[in-house]
Amino acid sequence: MSVHTMETLSLFNSEPYRRAFGARVIAVVDQAVVLEHTLFYPTGGGQPGDTGYFSLVDGTRIAVTGTVRDPLLPSIIWHQVQECPPQLCTGALLNASLDWQRRYQHMKMHTCLHLLGALIDAPVTGCSISADKGRLDFDLPEMTLDKERITRDLNALIERACPINVLTLPAAEYPALQEKIGSKSSRPPAIQGDLRVIEVAGIDLQPCGGTHVLNTREIGRVYCEKIEKKSQHNRRVTLRFA
Repeated sequence: MSVHTMETLSLFNSEPYRRAFGARVIAVVDQAVVLEHTLFYPTGGGQPGDTGYFSLVDGTRIAVTGTVRDPLLPSIIWHQVQECPPQLCTGALLNASLDWQRRYQHMKMHTCLHLLGALIDAPVTGCSISADKGRLDFDLPEMTLDKERITRDLNALIERACPINVLTLPAAEYPALQEKIGSKSSRPPAIQGDLRVIEVAGIDLQPCGGTHVLNTREIGRVYCEKIEKKSQHNRRVTLRFA
């Protein structure tokens, strides 16, 4: 199969709580593998790529150390593996499992950052997520933010137990949505001409390709660790799980 005709079917958006799956290998290059479909989220939008492991039919277990999109053909998702034995080859069948605890932490923090963006009335210019913390950068010239207030208000939103909904909008509606939300974040990729939008009911509406929890209460308690001045027009707010 030519690399130009390959495509990985993404399961992580439609089934974010699923932890394991079976798949066929459609390409192997060095220590990177393409599957016909995957639950492994590829690095993007500030969210790290998933890790986990493959189990081959002979019992061989192979660590997946990262997941990325192909830089030229983003429909292709590469699974970076710790080793590549001969039996891990094109056409091979395998079972794959996520490092679920790490992924779930990413889901909770990613959703929490949507709440943070709704709390602070300023354009978002950067984002980073890890298993124990996350941060947003804001285009905010003046230092008007307060750690204690952010902590209090965030936890109040979390305790409201708001559902998170995934909406699909035509990509042509993106300019109007961007004007409505005032975001300076880069435009997320359209999927088959449509735009994926995350709605925290009654709180926030943002285009986003990441994975999220179903209800804000799943996030648990968090706190604002620090607020930094990164430049004249940039304030970085870092959150941690309590």
